Amino acid sequence: MGPGPALIADLRELGRPIFVDAKLHDIPNTVAAAAKQLGSAGARWVTVHASGGASMMEAAAAGLVDGAGTEEAGILAVTVLTSLDDLADLGVEDSISGQVERLARLASAAGVEGVVCSAREIQVCAVAAPDLIRVVPGIRPGGVDHHDQARVATPERAIELGADFLVVGRAITQSSDPAAAAATIAQTILERREPAG
Repeated sequence: MGPGPALIADLRELGRPIFVDAKLHDIPNTVAAAAKQLGSAGARWVTVHASGGASMMEAAAAGLVDGAGTEEAGILAVTVLTSLDDLADLGVEDSISGQVERLARLASAAGVEGVVCSAREIQVCAVAAPDLIRVVPGIRPGGVDHHDQARVATPERAIELGADFLVVGRAITQSSDPAAAAATIAQTILERREPAG
C-alpha cells in the first residue's frame, strides 16, 4: 500500500496534472465514491478497468468530476493489461486486439476521456474510439528489461503509432539514476515529436 490520496494532494502543489493509476473495478456506487475521493484530492486522470462495464465507467466519470469540481477531470479505461499475451485463461475466446476493440467501443459509449492500451493496439483504439485519448504503458527503452510485461514498445515506436501519453514506470524507478533515465526518455520523445527542418 502506498501513501494514497495524501500524496496526490502534495503533488497537486507542483501545479501539474496528476495521473492516478488506481485501476478501479467494483460496483458502480463503490467506484464512483473512490473516484470522487481521488478527484477531491487533486487527480486529473484516474484509471478504471473497462471490463467493469459501461455503468461502472459512467459512475466513475461522474464521481471524478464531482470530486474534482471540474469537467476537465477524466477517466481512462484500461482495456487489456500489457502483462497479458493470451486471454484464454480468462475465458475470453477473442484475440487481444478483438477484446481491446470491444472494450474501447464500450469505453467511448460510456463517456470516458481515454483508453489505456499497449502500443500494439493503438491503431485498433484509434479506429474503434477515435474520440478518446490513447495512454500507453509497457514502455521500455531499448536494452531495458521487459520484466513482467508481454506487450511492450520503445517510447519512439509508441509515439510513431499514435500514443498521446506514455506511462513509464520501472524503466525509470528501477534505474540506478532515475533522473537521468527520465531525462533521456523525455529527450527521445521531444526529438520524435519535433518536426524536421
